[in-house]
Amino acid sequence: MAVPKSKITRSKRGMRRAHDSLKAANVVECPNCGEQKIPHHICKACGYYGDKEITPIVEDIDIDDDAA
Repeated sequence: MAVPKSKITRSKRGMRRAHDSLKAANVVECPNCGEQKIPHHICKACGYYGDKEITPIVEDIDIDDDAA
């Protein structure tokens, strides 16, 4: 069984964990609707990526009652 040869000090432990903290997400404004979104991702509010519509929003889709 592996056993540490000596105690790891609080300083060495802290230096090792220095990069483990969470970082704040970078957000940008959607050029189409103005909502906040992650860069290089589709906007969840309007479904656009840049100036192209990638996914239509559910509110925009017309569903026929006869087809269902």
